[in-house]
Amino acid sequence: MIEDVLVVYKKNFEAVHDKALEAIRSALDELVATTGLRVDYSVRETVRRADFIDRDLVIVLGGDGTLTSIAHSVDSDTPVMGVNSHPRADDSDGSYGFYMGSDPQNFAADIRSAIAEEAIVNMLPRLQAEIVTTSGNRIRCDPALNDLLVANTHQYQPSKYRLQRGAEIDCEQYSSGLLFSTFLGQGAWFRQVADIEGSTFPAKELDSHYLFVARDLPLPDRHDDGSYWTWTDEPTIMTSDMHRGYVVSDGWDETHFTRGATLTVDIEGPKLQLLTFRSSIHDRIAQWIRF
Repeated sequence: MIEDVLVVYKKNFEAVHDKALEAIRSALDELVATTGLRVDYSVRETVRRADFIDRDLVIVLGGDGTLTSIAHSVDSDTPVMGVNSHPRADDSDGSYGFYMGSDPQNFAADIRSAIAEEAIVNMLPRLQAEIVTTSGNRIRCDPALNDLLVANTHQYQPSKYRLQRGAEIDCEQYSSGLLFSTFLGQGAWFRQVADIEGSTFPAKELDSHYLFVARDLPLPDRHDDGSYWTWTDEPTIMTSDMHRGYVVSDGWDETHFTRGATLTVDIEGPKLQLLTFRSSIHDRIAQWIRF
């Protein structure tokens, strides 16, 4: 039952976002008055992980960047509702809002559907990396809804590492870093790095597999064995030969490591429970799915 709601919103002093917030607040005020719903509001830049604990619903007002920037702090038990504050359908300069299932125009009806538990629940897999330092400490980076980058912190220097996956892959590489993507996240960056146009993916593998590519790998090293790019459900292991590197989740927070650290990346991170209302997330990119 939804009783305690947190609204996280984008605040950049643009009138369009303020107007969207007014519409959302008006609809929620009516529910507070008639149902006793409890609602708190927080600006994206000031929200903390503790603010999400024990919430029944998190509403994210903004665009995809706003959602991915705060979703790291939301656990798999808490539903998230994205509201596009500046839809591209209304303004060519607006946000596409792939993960945003609602908008100010539909919000009043959508929030009632969410409270009545009538929304479409999309359980989205997320990538995560575990770092084991040379002293044996274990660090887990933030889960990534779109993509995960592992690279040299000095982007003008090559990323040097040992790459391992399963029984077939064990090699040394020099590249611009390793990019991992969920099925849903491939449109954010991966398709700009690897040529996978025309590729489709089995529907039964969408929640258990992820995409991998070694960025800017020298042409002679671009083999078809999965060491250059692949769609896989096996963990990828990288042992760093860089003075300093980092893991970046969805282009936001960085987790640093040093030479000798071992990183294991898989798609076993906590899932994100995302609500949509008129179509599922997979319906939006059905052209990439093979049934």
